[in-house]
Amino acid sequence: MGQGNHSLFSVVEDGSITTPIGFTAGGLHCGLKKSTRHDLGAIVCEVPAAAAGVYTTNVFQAAPLLVTRESIGSGGTLRAVLVNSGNANACTGKQGEADAYEMRARFAEAIGVSADHVAVASTGVIGELLKMDKVRAGIDGLPGKLAGDRTGADHFCQAILTTDLVQKMVCVELEIDGKRVSVAGAAKGSGMIHPNMATMLGFVTTDAAIGSEALQQLLRQATDLTFNMITVDGDTSTNDMLVAMASGLAGNNELTPQHESWAAYAAAVRYVCEVLAKAIARDGEGATKLVEVQVRGAVSDDAAQAIAKTVIGSSLVKSAVFGADANWGRIIAAVGRAGQPVNPETVDIRLGDIITLEQSRPVVFDEAAALEYLKGDTVVILVDLHMEDGQATAWGCDLTYDYVRINAAYRT
Repeated sequence: MGQGNHSLFSVVEDGSITTPIGFTAGGLHCGLKKSTRHDLGAIVCEVPAAAAGVYTTNVFQAAPLLVTRESIGSGGTLRAVLVNSGNANACTGKQGEADAYEMRARFAEAIGVSADHVAVASTGVIGELLKMDKVRAGIDGLPGKLAGDRTGADHFCQAILTTDLVQKMVCVELEIDGKRVSVAGAAKGSGMIHPNMATMLGFVTTDAAIGSEALQQLLRQATDLTFNMITVDGDTSTNDMLVAMASGLAGNNELTPQHESWAAYAAAVRYVCEVLAKAIARDGEGATKLVEVQVRGAVSDDAAQAIAKTVIGSSLVKSAVFGADANWGRIIAAVGRAGQPVNPETVDIRLGDIITLEQSRPVVFDEAAALEYLKGDTVVILVDLHMEDGQATAWGCDLTYDYVRINAAYRT
């Protein structure tokens, strides 16, 4: 198997969304972006794949989400997902809906499958109609770009990017019933990132034999612990979507919660989602470092999640991390306003291994060492409430001058 140190599965270093058996992917430039970077891509499965989806909680949901919900809801299976970047097709009224349905129908015809076996996703500027002449031409040329190798996967990953600086992809494998089973994922996300879900598009492929209901259960659980635990700027998009497809071609016995390998497979799915979630946080617009907030000793996991999200989402905490300022007062203030039970006499705070607060009282620490630590590309903040056993981890990034620059001119 591939390289990796997890006991339940192995990371496939050169793996991609096309590593699971039955999947091809590809992308091309159709003209939605001003640059020549790919802006239309697809993942296609050679057989009907068990499918699951998780969507944004924003009241204003983009037209592609309506189409994808309908496709997955019609039978729990998909053959393909079609994605464009450069235009979100959100808040575009009946014409936007018609365009999303046309994208689904045209690509379904191009690859020879029924329309309800195709999901559609879009990302980019909100409130502008798609240039459908360019989209149609792109869809017609896309089947010829599909490939079952890393190149096809890379072209797809490029096609889904907006302000992202890097592609985000991961693959793991494990043994189930004597068969090698792969789980892979790709995602985009950089700005307008906030939990429930994180502002992003995510795609998971796997060759495991698993039903759509079981896959939906795993996807929701993994999302709650990963994508819903990241934030860049506190804004939740209209287009967030995470779609999973399982080809079943690995040949294992169907996975259910009663299967002896269920926990291992669930861990693999969660790992894929966590790697992608952290990659989105690290690639936050203008970000210079990944910030991880660990909360322990809370009255429940839910309380720990709420506190971790509040700390990671604090603009003052994020600014302090950017400035390498060991200002623990901003952290304790965020803990206290999270709306969760906290004993104001028992809180510890650490920056990495550096203790700054113990039992809610300041500790004399080496400011120079703290400065050096905060200058690193990964900063871990540990908050221990010393109450019960609740714990959670959230991820985000620092808040920089470049974030303002990028978003002040996003449309132009």
